[in-house]
Amino acid sequence: MSGHTDDEGAERLAAEGEVAVARLAIDSGDLTHAAEHLGDAILAAPQLPELHEALAELCAAAGGPAVARELFPLDGRVYLGMAVCRAHVEAAAGDWNAAVGLLASAIQAEPARPWAHAAWLAREDLPGLVDPDAVAQAVARATGALPDPLPAEPAEAVRPFHDFVQAVLDRHGDHVLLLAMASGLTRRLGDTARAVELADRAHRSAPGYLPAVMLGNALRSAGRPEQALAVWEAELERVAPDLDDSNSYLAVDVAELYGALGRPAEGLLWLERVLAAVPDHPKAGPARYGLRHALDGDPAHLLALADHHRAHPEHGYAQELLERLSHREPWLGLVSGATEATVNVLHQVLAAADTSRDTEIECTASTVEPPSSVLAVRLALPRSTVRYQAVGEPDPRLPLTEPTTRIWAWDGTDPRPAVDPPAPQSAELVRATAEIFWPTVPAAYDHAVRLAGLPLDDLLGVLVHPPVPREDDLGRALLAHQPELWVRAVQVFACLGIAHHRADQPWEGSERRRVLRDLLLGPEDWVVEAAGFALVAIGWTQPRTRADIAELLRQRLHHGARARRTRAVTILRSLSALVLAAPWTSAEDRALARHLTAREDAADAGAEPEPQESEPQAAEPQAPAAAAAEEEPRRGRLRRLFGRG
Repeated sequence: MSGHTDDEGAERLAAEGEVAVARLAIDSGDLTHAAEHLGDAILAAPQLPELHEALAELCAAAGGPAVARELFPLDGRVYLGMAVCRAHVEAAAGDWNAAVGLLASAIQAEPARPWAHAAWLAREDLPGLVDPDAVAQAVARATGALPDPLPAEPAEAVRPFHDFVQAVLDRHGDHVLLLAMASGLTRRLGDTARAVELADRAHRSAPGYLPAVMLGNALRSAGRPEQALAVWEAELERVAPDLDDSNSYLAVDVAELYGALGRPAEGLLWLERVLAAVPDHPKAGPARYGLRHALDGDPAHLLALADHHRAHPEHGYAQELLERLSHREPWLGLVSGATEATVNVLHQVLAAADTSRDTEIECTASTVEPPSSVLAVRLALPRSTVRYQAVGEPDPRLPLTEPTTRIWAWDGTDPRPAVDPPAPQSAELVRATAEIFWPTVPAAYDHAVRLAGLPLDDLLGVLVHPPVPREDDLGRALLAHQPELWVRAVQVFACLGIAHHRADQPWEGSERRRVLRDLLLGPEDWVVEAAGFALVAIGWTQPRTRADIAELLRQRLHHGARARRTRAVTILRSLSALVLAAPWTSAEDRALARHLTAREDAADAGAEPEPQESEPQAAEPQAPAAAAAEEEPRRGRLRRLFGRG
């Protein structure tokens, strides 16, 4: 709250300075210079009284408002501040239609600014002085870019304009275009009942495309989607049996409303009609992928959206849909969570009221877990100790193939970093870049390009020497409650940085491929998942790499499936999600990933589904009898001892 007040104070101070300079320019006769400074001032503080006094002084010095309007030209490149000043000058000159239109343009450009809080807009006689056609056009201009519904701050800024429009409607209640446009503005301000009333009056007075569109929008916002569908489908049948550019967008809205109602198959029929008539329609193609995803949840449709946007960057709707459908989905829109018993105990300790950074815990786990879980414990509680009693079979400490890149070493069952810490400036750049959420997979890949210039040794070093979270609200919350997510985010973005390393090298034989392959097929750890995600992101953005990446993911998934027969594989659910997030993998591998996910879900619920015939058999020997005898539920194998510091 204080920060907001400080900003307002700084803006007012800046505006006062601009007004002072403008008045000096008026006194010296340099009216053009004065107009420019008033344009800057009104951007900073639209309601500053001294500014409006100076604007009146400028009009007087120019010979009246009708002459002064030329000091704020509207030809060529028009700056917002100059346009708003021109609106006030037009109002002073009595050209109300022009004044309202310019004010609407300002609302369109920056709706959260109080442009409409102007004394002349609140004049009681103004509704009788304006042309309803001009007002309808102004409303269309103002509302075209407004979100629906409007957040609180812009809603308060726009409300005087809305009140003016309602007053005009009181005089021109049969003006169809004004009724329809006013319905859209009223809907955005949250009065859906009034929006339906206005649009219905327009539709009954003059049934047509625009009133039908606005009535359907109002009904949908009012929680009456079935009625909205009826209005829209009737209009589409009225205008033409065949769809074209003039009505195809309404057909897409119909299709997506079916999707929102849980009937995507019916919506797909409409989209097929649109694409038959307009094959390169900028919304129908992406919308079809969205509805197909609603039918079966297959990430292949999200990949298709990314491919579509890459092929048609002008079709922004594909990107918008991809962001919406990736939101909060593991790996598609955020880092996957951790399931280790060590982490579960860490959460319990952090939830205790008397836990601090000085708290010491000693964790003893029955079998080795991914060593990065130790990083999470020590990040939150640096004085803590984690010990492992035994090693499961197959040995999770061993890589799947002989690597040239090693980041972990083991002293018996105790893990330790095998690489040096990164340079401080490199660690800081990774710290500033890492995120636990991202809009889409390609967006995460693109965001990490800022790490492309870091030395490879530093990117490897940060995997096992993660920096502390950033000093912001999210960073503090992660450190206090879920430090493992920060460790995993750092590892993800370090691996994405590796994905950009020496990008000039062809993929096959490249250093980035070699390192990511070594990490993916290395010892069982969270870094395996991070490298897997980096490879998936490369596949999303570079289709020519997909076959190779599918084979690498297959090796890791099948190894995990076999290992799970004799011991817990805590990263298996996440690996399965990565394979499913790479829809170019084979149908058999995706089926296995879904089956393994179901097994993990069933195990968490205390049951085991029947194995499918195609599930890989364990290539490693069975666990020794002694190890099998002491097997416990995966989430309950950790014994912890507390010592308070």
